[in-house]
Amino acid sequence: MAPDNRERYINPYTDFGFKKLFGTEMNKDLLISFLNALFMGHQNIKDVKYLPTEHFGVYGDSRRAIFDVYCEDENGGKFIVEMQNVYQQFFKDRSVFYSTFPIQEQAKVGAEWDFNLKEVYTVGILNFEFRDDEYSKDCYHHKVKLMDTATKKVFFDKLTYIYLEMPKFNKTEDELETMFDKWLFVLRNLSRLFERPKALQERVFTKLFEQAEIARFSPEERRGYEDSVKAYRDINNAINTAKAEAKAEGLAEGEAIGAQKTARENARKMKSDGMSAELITKYTGLSAEEINML
Repeated sequence: MAPDNRERYINPYTDFGFKKLFGTEMNKDLLISFLNALFMGHQNIKDVKYLPTEHFGVYGDSRRAIFDVYCEDENGGKFIVEMQNVYQQFFKDRSVFYSTFPIQEQAKVGAEWDFNLKEVYTVGILNFEFRDDEYSKDCYHHKVKLMDTATKKVFFDKLTYIYLEMPKFNKTEDELETMFDKWLFVLRNLSRLFERPKALQERVFTKLFEQAEIARFSPEERRGYEDSVKAYRDINNAINTAKAEAKAEGLAEGEAIGAQKTARENARKMKSDGMSAELITKYTGLSAEEINML
């Protein structure tokens, strides 16, 4: 399924779109701008170096991790940046597990080491809301650190998890005040825009809209994007179908069962189309073991 003919700019929620904007050397200034906006002046990242996105555990048979974007700044701080479209039952566990790889990789092999660690940041751009009304409807930006529960003070300031619940961000163009607002507006609305909003006049957005314009893509890039859009739409349709079935049944359990059923059906289609297990997991939430059994 090709992208909608009326669509001028790519959808950053797709795997291709996200990595096109944030995961390439040519566009690393977009990533730097986004990260600096995210930290709201508490950090000033001047440069980043992209690192390999595939990581293996200490032992040969350990489970591996594949990041969307993985980089380090000029001071050695590590950043995992991920677009997550599907809620998974153990999403937080997965996020913490992923953060252990940049920590382990800092160990000095064959030399004296005092365990001094560089900062590690996990940034999750979430195309869903946390379950069970965990946060209020107007709370979409979460910054999580290890905390002493007695004093309510940060116990360890070198490990940070940042989560953005994108469905909750509903500011209009007239309400955009900070660069953080503007970046979230772009991520939420880019594929629905037909021209660059007047509120986004910064130079970095000039480049973003140039890089995001589908008409500028090579034939190979367009095919890659079309495949990514198909996968994105398939899983969204599956989720919406599951929710509709659950609502008709009036059962929360029905929603969970329906979601699992449609996720497996779509995973079978993606697998037959030759899509990698990593991408299938990303779009369906199924584990590698479940995908192998299909």
